[in-house]
Amino acid sequence: MFDAISERINDPQFLLSLMFAIAAAATVLGLAMPYMERDTLGGRMRAVSVERERIRQRERERLGMTQTKANLRQESGAVVRNLVEKLSLTSWLGTEKAKLQLAQAGFRGQKAEQAFLVGRLVAPIVLFLSTLAYVFLINPPDWSIPLRFTAALVAAYLGIKMPEVYLNNTMTKRQVSMRRAFPDSLDLLLICVESGMSIEHAFRKVAGEIGSASVALAEEYTLTTAELSYLQDRRVAYENLAIRTGLDGVKQIVTVLIQSERYGTPLGSALRVVSQESRDNRLMEAEKKAAGLPPKLTVPMIIFFLPVLFFVILTPAGIQISHA
Repeated sequence: MFDAISERINDPQFLLSLMFAIAAAATVLGLAMPYMERDTLGGRMRAVSVERERIRQRERERLGMTQTKANLRQESGAVVRNLVEKLSLTSWLGTEKAKLQLAQAGFRGQKAEQAFLVGRLVAPIVLFLSTLAYVFLINPPDWSIPLRFTAALVAAYLGIKMPEVYLNNTMTKRQVSMRRAFPDSLDLLLICVESGMSIEHAFRKVAGEIGSASVALAEEYTLTTAELSYLQDRRVAYENLAIRTGLDGVKQIVTVLIQSERYGTPLGSALRVVSQESRDNRLMEAEKKAAGLPPKLTVPMIIFFLPVLFFVILTPAGIQISHA
């Protein structure tokens, strides 16, 4: 069996066919993706509702209120939780930076943290054993035994880093989405505040309107509304918003809101200034990307454009010379 698999892997015609099949499948998937996309706003808002109920329940317990109804539902992540607790994964695989990145990537609760810890445990083991099986059994290369074990150790290291890279990419994409929609949300928030709405009602209204531009930002505003309703200290709710987003513009608006709550400073003018600064920063980032585009296009033009240009220019002359 292993000989047959090794023969198929080493067959150039099979590899070429496999590459063409993958390319065709990727093309079909790329064409079908726009029709397969679903509106995730409803699901994310339902998740926020669950988080809001969890906040309310936690605050009731903190105030000493006892629940009258027992929760009889079985938790779906009991196996993962038991594994994390028995192996003490939180103490030697969990870090404060990872917890912060989980919150900024939109993964909340104990289940998300436990899944991340189990992923950091399982991924290196799986890659290590898979690499050992490949270099010793399936398709042994002409390497020495220490070099084969080194390849397996490198695969294990990649397995350790894979969950971190995935988490970092998810957090970056989420922050980009929120950063693009944040100036518009500040304008909406300014309109709501100047029309006489309270800050809780303004956050709720903006969350409903900004969801089409950024689901992540709408989710954060909804959670902030819930925390403003249930937390004893409103400053904690604002600080949690800055921690969950990790954006400089959000930190500025949080500072403005805290000062307005503490000293009674006018909120409308401060929101207008922060909104204008956010728009200026977004414009500066766009100009920076536009200025960095010509150097990035130099190498692709030299590799792909100039050879074709020379071919188009010189081919007619070559044909005439050959006929002459």
